[in-house]
Amino acid sequence: MVRKVEITNVDTSKLPRLTAQEKEELFKKIKEGDLEAREEFIKGNLRLVLSIIQRFSSRVDNVDDLFQIGCIGLIKSVDNFDLSLNVQFSTYAVPMIIGEVRRYLRDNNPIRVSRSVRDLAYRGLAAKEELIKELNREPTVEEIAKKVGVETEEMIYGLEAIQDPISLQEPVSNDGTENIYILDQVKDSKNSDEKWAEQITIQEALKKLNKREKLVINSRFFEGRTQMEIAEELGISQAQVSRIEKEAMVRIKRVYK
Repeated sequence: MVRKVEITNVDTSKLPRLTAQEKEELFKKIKEGDLEAREEFIKGNLRLVLSIIQRFSSRVDNVDDLFQIGCIGLIKSVDNFDLSLNVQFSTYAVPMIIGEVRRYLRDNNPIRVSRSVRDLAYRGLAAKEELIKELNREPTVEEIAKKVGVETEEMIYGLEAIQDPISLQEPVSNDGTENIYILDQVKDSKNSDEKWAEQITIQEALKKLNKREKLVINSRFFEGRTQMEIAEELGISQAQVSRIEKEAMVRIKRVYK
């Protein structure tokens, strides 16, 4: 959440609020070329920018930059909004501000994507919009790939490459008491709590062994080598390796008890 009171020298606690009537009156003046009305209208909608960037604040180190990008989206919305559309300004502005923020995040993504892959993805997105109008439904990836003229796998790769990375600490829902994060819903079958605890116990047990015992146990149970192979490496008999292994196992079992 964005809790800063001041962002890019703007005191967010003192941002003005405009009524629907004030917005309409200001917009009429804006269309007549009144620059002061334009500035007042923009300031009166900065709260809208603030509410939108809170969704993306976890993805950047500097919220100020994100706020400035959101303001660019707001200004574009003001300059392109048409009163005859018969919709609220916020309805028109929100997707434009979000689009501006997403473009910024995509272009500044630490995961670099080649220009050719990005171009392919953008062609895919454009084709998708055209197909939605033609089919009156969401097109499949196969249909998008066919319209662009590439293989389906290539199209999938391109579209996935421009997806915004998501933090594991990003909340996905709230159960009424606390947030539930993506991390809470990711299953790790290789590193469960039980296996993690078991690995710690094994590491502690190995500390109780001498150098030769550690070598034998590691070779036998972690590298999958035979007693004969170990004997040849150490220059001792297989019987000696077997005895070392048994003694080491006795010590390990003591740690588990």
